[in-house]
Amino acid sequence: MSVLAITSRYDVSRETLERLQIYVATLEKWNPRINLVSKRSLEDIWTRHILDSVQIYKAVEPSHSWVDLGSGGGLPGIVVAILAAEASPDTIVTLVESDQRKSAFLRSAARECGIKISVKSERIESIDPLRADVLSARALADLSDLLAYSEQHLASDGTAVFPKGASWKKEVDNARKRWSFDWEGITSVTEPEAVILKIRGVKRA
Repeated sequence: MSVLAITSRYDVSRETLERLQIYVATLEKWNPRINLVSKRSLEDIWTRHILDSVQIYKAVEPSHSWVDLGSGGGLPGIVVAILAAEASPDTIVTLVESDQRKSAFLRSAARECGIKISVKSERIESIDPLRADVLSARALADLSDLLAYSEQHLASDGTAVFPKGASWKKEVDNARKRWSFDWEGITSVTEPEAVILKIRGVKRA
């Protein structure tokens, strides 16, 4: 999918698009050194990574606080912050990434893009509860483990958004053995068999 197709589908402004392009250029510059994303996926970065992250942001309403866990190369965290800078400038975006080199990249990318983020270079389990309105994580862990993170870091009335692949139904069924939660599956625009899971009311079963 071309850049123009992304802007048309989601009504992305020129300023936001420019920031996304700066982010992509920064990612491509850093990637050979610290392997933020696979080399092969860079060939189709606008669909595989940018569009996939944009749809995560668009899956929920603007919020006061958004926390992205295991942010790695900034997907979706940096993309969320870029979109929020225009659409919901009061949103506080926090990226959690324990790898110091990746944390350095996240801070550098934010400076290059002219956006504000907070980066916590700590393990997810070690951080005091963040009470996020929205909690996201992409390609980080099994749903059961993500729900444990949600119990720790999601506000009581907050929403978790987790993109999941073709085996998402199995993950939901397995998670229900340990957890009680309300969920909605939104079909992915980048992979028809995948979904974005919107989850609320996480409690131990």
